[in-house]
Amino acid sequence: MSQTSVLVLVGSLRAASVNRQLAEAAVQTAPDGVSVSLYEGLGEVPFYNEDIDVPGAVPAAAQALRDAVGGADALLLVTPEYNGTTTAVLKNAIDWISRPYGSGAVKGKPVATVSASISPNAAQWAHGDTVKAVGVAGGTVVEAAHAHFGAVGERFGAAHPREDAEALTQLGATLHELVSAVGQRVDA
Repeated sequence: MSQTSVLVLVGSLRAASVNRQLAEAAVQTAPDGVSVSLYEGLGEVPFYNEDIDVPGAVPAAAQALRDAVGGADALLLVTPEYNGTTTAVLKNAIDWISRPYGSGAVKGKPVATVSASISPNAAQWAHGDTVKAVGVAGGTVVEAAHAHFGAVGERFGAAHPREDAEALTQLGATLHELVSAVGQRVDA
């Protein structure tokens, strides 16, 4: 039996971001037979521009992202909420992996979203916008796999999410549902 691979894209570039910490905690909840890895390099991916998205001339950072997503069995998107929506870095990543339209690296791939913010709203608006964008881009949104974390400043202010048993349980359940969707995937 081959190992299932889950690629995590984090919508915050800040090294000490709680969203990054949640992604790191998700990695440690990976069940046997599942490889979960954080994608590094979203900050180097240029803004999507169809003028530079041409065969043989796609920027290396954008091509590396497409290749990584294409090689994964599923995606876990982790997003904070900036000004009531998802981050530009995560939306830009979704734009790059959606192309070429109709056959981008995300097409038909199971995708789950984890959202977190300092507000009790738990980045629900960012979650909704991320789910909408990745669904339109061709990803298969796994609704049962989503997780939301609110008031993260209070909850994780003194400790990394990997030290929070409830957070680990939620992240583990998210991965379980996402991996289950991989097993049910029927390629178009």
